[in-house]
Amino acid sequence: MTHPDTRIRPLASPFGLEDVHLDDKSVYARARDEMLHLARVYPVDRLLAVFRANAGIDTRGAAAPGTWEDFGHPLEEAWGEADYPGRERAQTANLLRGHYAGHFLSMLSLAYAGERDPALLAKVDAFVAGLAEVQEALAASGRSSHPGFLAAYGEWQFSRLESFAPYGEIWAPYYTCHKIMAGLLDAHELAGSAQALEIATRMGHWVHARLSRLAPEQRQRMWSLYIAGEFGGMNETMARLSAVASEPTFLETARFFDMDTLIDAGVAGDDILTKMHANQHLPQLVGYLHEYELTGERRYLDAVLGLWDQIVPGRMFAHGGTGESELWGPPETVAGNIGQRNAETCATYNLLKIARLLFQHTLDPRFFDYAERAVLNHVLGSRRAVDSDTSPEVTYMFPVHPGALREYDNVGTCCGGTGLENHVKYQDSIFFTAGHELWITLHTASTLEWREAGLRVRLSTELPVSGEFALTFEALTHGESGAAVGAERAVHVRIPSWTAGPVDVLLNGRRLDVAALPGTFATIRREFRPGDVISLRLPMALTSTPTIDDSRLHHLQLGPTVLLARSEATTSLQLGLLGRRLLDGTLRPDADADADADAGLTRFADVDFEPSWSGADSRFHMYVRAVDERIAFAGHDSGVPNRADASGETFLEALWRRGPFSERAEFLRSVFETATAVRGKGLLSRPELEVVLRTAGAADVAADGRQRTSTVATVETTDSAGMSHLGAHDVETVVDGIPVTRTHWTIGDAAQDSAMPPAVHIGVDLEPAPSGWFTRVPVVTVEAVLLDASTGGTGDLASGEIRIEVRVDDADWRPYEQPFELDAEGVHAVAARATGGDGQIGYASRELSVDTSAPEVEVRLRELGSSVEVTFLADDQVSGVERIQWEGPGTFWGTFQEAFVRALTDREQVLEYAATDRAGNEGPRQQLVLPAAGASRGGDA
Repeated sequence: MTHPDTRIRPLASPFGLEDVHLDDKSVYARARDEMLHLARVYPVDRLLAVFRANAGIDTRGAAAPGTWEDFGHPLEEAWGEADYPGRERAQTANLLRGHYAGHFLSMLSLAYAGERDPALLAKVDAFVAGLAEVQEALAASGRSSHPGFLAAYGEWQFSRLESFAPYGEIWAPYYTCHKIMAGLLDAHELAGSAQALEIATRMGHWVHARLSRLAPEQRQRMWSLYIAGEFGGMNETMARLSAVASEPTFLETARFFDMDTLIDAGVAGDDILTKMHANQHLPQLVGYLHEYELTGERRYLDAVLGLWDQIVPGRMFAHGGTGESELWGPPETVAGNIGQRNAETCATYNLLKIARLLFQHTLDPRFFDYAERAVLNHVLGSRRAVDSDTSPEVTYMFPVHPGALREYDNVGTCCGGTGLENHVKYQDSIFFTAGHELWITLHTASTLEWREAGLRVRLSTELPVSGEFALTFEALTHGESGAAVGAERAVHVRIPSWTAGPVDVLLNGRRLDVAALPGTFATIRREFRPGDVISLRLPMALTSTPTIDDSRLHHLQLGPTVLLARSEATTSLQLGLLGRRLLDGTLRPDADADADADAGLTRFADVDFEPSWSGADSRFHMYVRAVDERIAFAGHDSGVPNRADASGETFLEALWRRGPFSERAEFLRSVFETATAVRGKGLLSRPELEVVLRTAGAADVAADGRQRTSTVATVETTDSAGMSHLGAHDVETVVDGIPVTRTHWTIGDAAQDSAMPPAVHIGVDLEPAPSGWFTRVPVVTVEAVLLDASTGGTGDLASGEIRIEVRVDDADWRPYEQPFELDAEGVHAVAARATGGDGQIGYASRELSVDTSAPEVEVRLRELGSSVEVTFLADDQVSGVERIQWEGPGTFWGTFQEAFVRALTDREQVLEYAATDRAGNEGPRQQLVLPAAGASRGGDA
């Protein structure tokens, strides 16, 4: 083990959970209280049931939590390392059992540390005592390779991993080991359980005994196995255990889990993440940071920093999540990686751990810009706004595709487990300290006992709904703190990157001369005394931000809150975004918006948006497509078409490529130059040019409410003097006592009007379903007409003089001869171009989503003696499966959730089932006949 002098101490450390209290006004209090309710009412015996059953001791009649955390095969025993039972007895669905219980123990320990509720401590102690009993029973059986073995299944999974067994035969045995050990360490460190440390230490010796006998190459191959080799944060746990148990051997054990290819790639900046299982590797990064602290080896920190930069923001969705179907996509790809099951909540849970540790070692505020985004929008939004006595009611995936629904519930799953912890430890990342310095990183209503300073710090704010923020300092009593008074201290307040304007920092009502720029810390140094108040206001604005790989796919955000458009459609929503931008690039909400401030609701473009953190059940769109059909400025519509040039760029896209603008004069100059360039391409007629300029001059792009008028005049441009006067200038005047800005545009008198390309329109013969999908094959029609450059109206030439071509997706252009059926399933970009007699080309495009077939349903049966386990599986590669429904004798037509068991009776049973896709196609009802008990059966359906 490395000498203690080489250990690295973080630059800043978090306060204990008992030192920070989350106030009831905090936006996080709802989810905290809901999860504390579950912690208090859920029986410990249910969590211990799978362990007791495996050890052959009394389960006390308790049912297992269910799903992944359920009992194994009825004939399963506490098999040893050489006792592989065969697939017929090793039920894959339950081979991870024990992991959820480990998370629950962590949750109870975290909850106790924050609440100091004796009832929670009693549950921790009962849980630990139950695990000790199981560990002793397994040791007494003599079937384990070491007396420290503790699991809810046989040791054979670990030995099969050493023979490189694939996922399906085994299921991540060290992952489960990590969750159990992490729960025990949390019970020791947060709830003071000495017995928990004894159990974890014995487990640590068992892990070391198993791995120390293997060659390094064998371990490396094990950890590279997809899911089977997933070990969670075993390196983190063994490093923690090494420190708290003062056992150098365990640090060596932690390093047995180092994945050299990943570390080397991170250090070198090589991106190897594509198609890797995100949450198989993210917990390892947490472990590398703990190993860095204990060994002082810089490569661990450099590896994590390098890998972090490959994930955030290049593989990050708007709410902070990452991955599609648990896998990373290509680098710098967000829009291109949107599928049906994005953003596993476990991955965000671990990204937050990494961000927190990286901040502690660097003090770089960018890590808390991410952490705030993820904890507010993904984690808080992952908890359904309900109380439950049995379920964590958290998401597995928090998807981002059009018309998504959150995957709540998740008893017994991996995200159900991490979700247990997420919501009882919000206070762990609000305040950090080092010596005489205090960092405020996450802005939510809370109270800190800053004992070292002898002060209580109250953070008062209504964020994320409004940006006012105050820190009030109060005295701690002598019994609460023995700190010396009179020392100068520093308070660093994070100014988030989303801050939309200047920030004034006030101390006791007086403005301080301190830097307070977005994405930095504002630092106040003084001898803080009771009664001091630091106050500031973080300006918030409505913004739209394009994805890194698709400039037209945007998410909307109000301050720190990612907004979700409410819509039952499951195809992309198209909203005019650029035409609603103000000077600084922010958006103007609807003038008649009736926002519910307490709920964070807002209205934009006649669409209701809810905060990502709502915990609601509504169908939503995290991303919308920016489609401005007409040219507009700050919501002032000119009525002029927003035509695209040959590259596909429109007037508004060209304008805002120059933005945002620091002042109105810069905006007007850019409008004039853009309009002139677009007219030169023949995309604006002379009258349309004037309308666009007048509209821009009258628009309230500065959002100052000032009245404006706008006129256009023409001057001769036959000499340079005329050219020098082209553009806009403002005149400030007063009319009837009201300030008015008059914008005067001067344009040239060029008589030669550039020819305009034909206007192109793509139509279809039917309306889509309410989902936005065409559930019948649409017929596409293309029309084109010539435009008069002097008026913008329809020209005199017949449409026969126009040559029209079409293409679908990336196919070649082909002549358009007649309407055609778009019979290919999927989301398609239909493009058309029309060439006039003068060679000018007009363009149009339209996205059409087609899904005309209902999902196919597969039935799987498993015979269980006098009963049958039934599983329905459906697949839809186009719009995706919305639901499977079924009914049978004694049941109603309901949604299928998970495999169920039907007892066979003395007569046949008929089950009916059908599946519906997200487009709205519902398949016909099919029948499954279960025979009478004793009748012969033909196996799986």
